[in-house]
Amino acid sequence: MRRRTVVLVAGLLALLLAAPAANAASRGGGTVLEFDGMVGVAEPFTGATNAIRGVPGGGLPWDIRSAKGELRGDGRLEIDVRGLVLARRAPVPPERQGTNPSTSFMAIVSCVTSQDGVATTVNVSSKLAPATARGDSKIRDTVQLPSPCLAPIVFVASPAGAWFAATGS
Repeated sequence: MRRRTVVLVAGLLALLLAAPAANAASRGGGTVLEFDGMVGVAEPFTGATNAIRGVPGGGLPWDIRSAKGELRGDGRLEIDVRGLVLARRAPVPPERQGTNPSTSFMAIVSCVTSQDGVATTVNVSSKLAPATARGDSKIRDTVQLPSPCLAPIVFVASPAGAWFAATGS
């Protein structure tokens, strides 16, 4: 019985010592969010009326073919975007449907966090990344995440900060 108690206590002690180390490792660079898809902005999210966490939608609907990305605890962000273009439907004018009029995109990471004991939203932006006319872009940057960064949403946005695509399905 005594041996079983010693083994149990040793196991609990190991767990207690490992938990802070694991938590520190995740803040230092562990994966916070990994995604294999995004959704283009659609009505009613266009414009500022129904902004998500303070981030307004692009002025017209957008479609996205594919997106893949990762956000790490140290703020490293990588997003590969393919085919992020104006939607191929009204209200987009026919001559603009399926095109990307923006020469660059940026990412906005939105986190829910606690500041002075109050839950709040913090949005941080990446630097601009070039975007092709076909809507392809590779966003690579390190952003300053709040701690903790709960329920993160990653947006691909215009240089002015209106989102064209967001994590989700």
